[in-house]
Amino acid sequence: MSSSNGLFFSFIGYQPVQSLSSGIYTSFMRLFAYRYIFLVGLLLMTPTLLAQSIQHINPPGLLVSKGYTQVVVAQGGRTVYISGQVSANAKGEILHKGDFQAQVRQVFDNLKTALAAAGATFSDVVKLTTYVVNSTDDKLNAVRSIRTQYYTGPNPPGSTYVGVQALYDKDVLIEIEAIAVVR
Repeated sequence: MSSSNGLFFSFIGYQPVQSLSSGIYTSFMRLFAYRYIFLVGLLLMTPTLLAQSIQHINPPGLLVSKGYTQVVVAQGGRTVYISGQVSANAKGEILHKGDFQAQVRQVFDNLKTALAAAGATFSDVVKLTTYVVNSTDDKLNAVRSIRTQYYTGPNPPGSTYVGVQALYDKDVLIEIEAIAVVR
């Protein structure tokens, strides 16, 4: 037995018996290697073997809203993080300057494009964060109204709505980021 094998066996806590014949030792090593490869393969496959699910929970004692879910639990699948989307085209030009509702629609269209690039749809979104410049009740209602045109399922994602003083450009009135779990 080489000294490197001895170090390996000492590391895993096994001390081979020196009197074993070479054939028995080789058979043992093959069996050990096959078991090791099987276990490593099983560990690598575990995420795909787990049930892939998304659970929407509105626990007692918290508001039940039509627009968002209080708790979303995702198990399995691929997690997709979508950077904040604004009302801009592929060249970075701000669209619909001064028109809040048009910017909201453009942001949701951009989110749809970003989700599709990851093989996801709005039904895969588990969390939204919305930033609105100088938020008002009218702006909140506009976001809610337009959002329902994109989320048609019974379970809306978790959601946070934040009023801010400004975003990165004076003409950007809204920014929305998303987290999705693709099943």
